[in-house]
Amino acid sequence: MVTKVTKRAPPSAARLHGLPPLLSGDTRLLVLGSFPGAASLAARQYYAHPRNQFWPILAAIWHGNADGICASSYEKRSNWMLAHGLGLWDVYRACEREGSLDSSIRNPQLNDFGVLRRRCPLLQAVAHNGGESFRQAHVGEALGLPVYRLPSTSPANASWRFDAKVAAWREVFARHGLL
Repeated sequence: MVTKVTKRAPPSAARLHGLPPLLSGDTRLLVLGSFPGAASLAARQYYAHPRNQFWPILAAIWHGNADGICASSYEKRSNWMLAHGLGLWDVYRACEREGSLDSSIRNPQLNDFGVLRRRCPLLQAVAHNGGESFRQAHVGEALGLPVYRLPSTSPANASWRFDAKVAAWREVFARHGLL
């Protein structure tokens, strides 16, 4: 007896919804990621994966104690970041994705960036954290702002050494008075 084996289509990925922006009236530079990873969505915190280098890079740039700021509460880290004039958001409001890789993002929906001018009157530039985010560079360009592509802070971006990432990020921060 021969049993016919049929391949089932993979289950469709769930529709995921991102995090609200971290912005203030003093935001001068906005860093845009693509979409929060699974750890960040579960924690409801930007860059919650313990191996993501976002918070350690900020600590290195602002001469903070990386262990201290990275171990502090999310609220404290967020307020510390905002006090330096840095805002944080993602280009995608929602998408379908299994896992955390940008390459798995399907059917993305952009955030509404029209609110930026009203919420961030001092905004000078937009910096994209990695390639997938930078694919949406038109967002900053539509606002008439300089746009930068920064090396991704993701643990998947192993081609850049930590000190090289810090240098690239520091250069953009310096251009916009965040040092």
